[in-house]
Amino acid sequence: MRIHCKVVVIAVCFGVFLLLYFFGGNAADDPPLKEVAEDDYFSTSSGLGNIVASKLTKKPLDELHIPQKQPLTDRKEAKVVSRGGNAIAKRRQRSDMGLGRLSSKRARAEEVMHLAVVACGKRLDETLTMVKSALLFSIKRIKFHIFAEDPLASQFEKRLSQWARAISNKFQYSIYPITFSVGNAEEWKKLFKPCAAQRLFLPVILKDVDSLLYVDTDVLFLRPMDDMWSFLKAFNTTQLAAMAPEHEIPKIGWYSRFARHPFYGVTGVNSGVMLMNLTRIRRTLFKNSMIPSGLSWEDLLHPLYQKYKNHITWGDQDLLNIIFHYNPGWCPYWFSCSNTTTRTLLNEVNAVELNKPAAAADSVTESLYTFPCQWNYRPDHCMYGSNCKGAEQEGVSILHGNRGVYHDDKQPAFKVVYDAIHEYPFEDNMFQSLFYPLQTKFLDTVNTLCGRIPQVFLKQVEKTMRTVYEKKVVRHVKPPPK
Repeated sequence: MRIHCKVVVIAVCFGVFLLLYFFGGNAADDPPLKEVAEDDYFSTSSGLGNIVASKLTKKPLDELHIPQKQPLTDRKEAKVVSRGGNAIAKRRQRSDMGLGRLSSKRARAEEVMHLAVVACGKRLDETLTMVKSALLFSIKRIKFHIFAEDPLASQFEKRLSQWARAISNKFQYSIYPITFSVGNAEEWKKLFKPCAAQRLFLPVILKDVDSLLYVDTDVLFLRPMDDMWSFLKAFNTTQLAAMAPEHEIPKIGWYSRFARHPFYGVTGVNSGVMLMNLTRIRRTLFKNSMIPSGLSWEDLLHPLYQKYKNHITWGDQDLLNIIFHYNPGWCPYWFSCSNTTTRTLLNEVNAVELNKPAAAADSVTESLYTFPCQWNYRPDHCMYGSNCKGAEQEGVSILHGNRGVYHDDKQPAFKVVYDAIHEYPFEDNMFQSLFYPLQTKFLDTVNTLCGRIPQVFLKQVEKTMRTVYEKKVVRHVKPPPK
């Protein structure tokens, strides 16, 4: 009997222990894993989709500090519009306090690229096609600075506002009037092409912008603008601008054969694609052939034009060549540019930065960074035979259709690319509505000088589209454990 009682007591105790284990044990454990999705949009105007990166965290819920999102009706949309050269932009403001911390971190990390263009006359469609090409493949947000005559300003605002729903998260824009701070405005307007001289005054007008990419209206991006923007990181401490050579072969280059004024390097430079560190330009005194002490950028422009106006052919581009001819090395305004000790100090600083011997003085203290020809590919690179090795190897990165080749039949290869981007609807699939039609139409140009090497025009476009497609559509799944 006593043994039977002991068995019963032991069974009851074991049952109580199990109950305590199941009901009380879980309370001492950590909370279950919480899945937190952090949206990191890589959206382009192609409408291929968004990338969503999900991260798992093991923190307790009360440490995440992520309350629920407010309903969509609580989101506010603000529109800021001002005329006369001030910003004309749309900004969407979200009041999702639940994602406040995540969005603020993204905002601090986000870098905005600045792109400037000057449009006068019948350049509306051409400029908008350039803007579209920049948006198609870009990763970072772009702030467009559009300088336009009064009749065009309202047309730009109207047309760009029609894109807002599809790609508003990709860009902002400001529209400015054509203004010249020194000299005769009418004389500046007529220099080479209408309003082209406006680019010379960008450092003066855009005082709050640190760095900027300027392009002509007849430029098309065939790869992300981000890649061009990264050249800023390649600048050493003395370089303040970047351009491509006007030609690759001196004996057939224009400047080396016909120029009646000083120019940069052996073949001169082309200013249709110009990357600028505006801060460095503004704080530099530029040497010249008129005043030994040097002049600031704004003070230099008008006297330089007055001296050479009867000797220049390509207007503002010629003036830029003259400026950089006399300023191959950059010197801040607080230094003495002619001081040997100062120059040696600058060379030593750059030598450490570039890991070059300090003795290579002149090669280090360059004020102009020259990028390869595929970043400013023009008809001159193919109409006399292919002479841009970089484009043959990597494909064209930026297409520059000067000589009006987008609007005539002189160089069909250039026109085919322009028409394909111009006609492409933002929401369509890029391969089906852009690349395949471009590839098909290019077959009609293979008998022309510029069209006989199709891969020069198509290689970078296809590569860029595949990269965008893979990032948006292809999911990389970890292999199962063995």
